[in-house]
Amino acid sequence: MNYICYYRVSTKSQGRSGLGLGDQRSIVNQYFRDGDKLLQEFTEVESGKKGDRPKLQEAIRACQQWGAKLLIAKLDRLSRNIAFVMTLRDSGVDFVACDLPDANTLTVGMMVTFAQYEAERTSERTRAALAQKKAQGFKLGKPENLTLQAIQKGESIRVDNAVTHKANVQATELATLYRSKGMTYAEIADKLNQTHYQTRRNKQFEGKAVYRLLQRLGS
Repeated sequence: MNYICYYRVSTKSQGRSGLGLGDQRSIVNQYFRDGDKLLQEFTEVESGKKGDRPKLQEAIRACQQWGAKLLIAKLDRLSRNIAFVMTLRDSGVDFVACDLPDANTLTVGMMVTFAQYEAERTSERTRAALAQKKAQGFKLGKPENLTLQAIQKGESIRVDNAVTHKANVQATELATLYRSKGMTYAEIADKLNQTHYQTRRNKQFEGKAVYRLLQRLGS
């Protein structure tokens, strides 16, 4: 199989995620099998939220020119934007992600939709909570507002954020898919660790952590 590789790094998040250019190349190299050919490589340096990616467009054109597949290290290297995924689908270019080879534009589109929905819900809840406190006469950001009720509400928000945090959202999407295939929590944790996913506290996953993620999603 002929491949065109696409890498994306962000100068702001690269250090925190631990998945820099070298890490992505290592994952890609481990994916290759005998007979596979790497024709070209393209590297983008920008935010994953941006849909305008000139290097990705070049990679897509190269795939069309050579009849090759677009190869990426992890699904989060693709934009978490529905319009972008649909553009990739309409281009007619097939792609494969090393961490989830069975994924396609349909499954990725569903994952992106879920991620965007959760991000929008988090933003809406935050704005609503701030507006409510302001309407009640609270001066936001003041120590005197730290009543028992406010502390309890803050704890509820932190628990909710644990579900909607980017790192947990990405892991939850994959864990849900793996779980539907009959994998145990420990097996899912191993799979996430092998593909360089980390918790929101930048730690490796354990079976209990995967269980908690899916329980929070269910609740």
